Amino acid sequence: MEYRGEELQREVQDIKTKIDELHSDLKRFMERSNQLHVDSMLADMRGGLCDVLVKHVNSEASAGLQARMVQDCHMRKTCQSLFSELLQRNASLLKEDRASLQLVNGDRSALKDMRKKAPYPQCDQCFAEAESLLGKQVELMRSLRIYEDDRGKEHDLSLLPEEAVVRELLDPMNNRQRLQIMKSLAGETKTFSGLAELTGLRGGNLLFHLTKLQDMGMIMQRHERGDYMITEKGFQALKGVAGVYWTLTGEGAAAEADMQTKEEGDDE
Repeated sequence: MEYRGEELQREVQDIKTKIDELHSDLKRFMERSNQLHVDSMLADMRGGLCDVLVKHVNSEASAGLQARMVQDCHMRKTCQSLFSELLQRNASLLKEDRASLQLVNGDRSALKDMRKKAPYPQCDQCFAEAESLLGKQVELMRSLRIYEDDRGKEHDLSLLPEEAVVRELLDPMNNRQRLQIMKSLAGETKTFSGLAELTGLRGGNLLFHLTKLQDMGMIMQRHERGDYMITEKGFQALKGVAGVYWTLTGEGAAAEADMQTKEEGDDE
């Protein structure tokens, strides 16, 4: 009788063990199912947010081209259509987990090739706007950490071309008024009189500084007597100088946040 009792206890213990194992298996299954559900929800959410983001970027590009391309040009509609197609194709990369370096560089090269074939001097204004919009898209990809090129990678400093760096970068920006002009144009276009009021310079003095910035491709004038605007080269140069300054002075976080807030306000 005692033997039968011990056997029954063992059988009960075996049943409890199997129930515990079954419970553990069921718990793992439920956790796995929940994780798959969460992953699915996150994927759907990301897809929805990306769609909204791409729509906003395309809307911004369309508005920029509409407002800043040369108005009285018989090629305007054709060029605007080509620019829009290129920018929309590039913006679609925002939906990817990783934006292809090859595709982004391909869009940049396509824009440069188009610019080489531009037939009129005023084409510079339209291409400057298209390049600026493309640059903003790429910067957005970087901020989302879906795009990375060789920027920030180590370069052989011995290959740095001294004369070109001084002539094309340092010299145009080594003056307070010229830096003031570039900072102002990074947020909005300005007329000659607006820049005169900003800098306190008049006539030939202001024209001297504007010409120096124009000659080095930092800024451009939409057309004769038109507004001045910063170029993609000028914008990147200004950001580079700001980045170096903030890194060396330790003021990066606060200043960068202020600049980001200002850029968002200007975009609105």
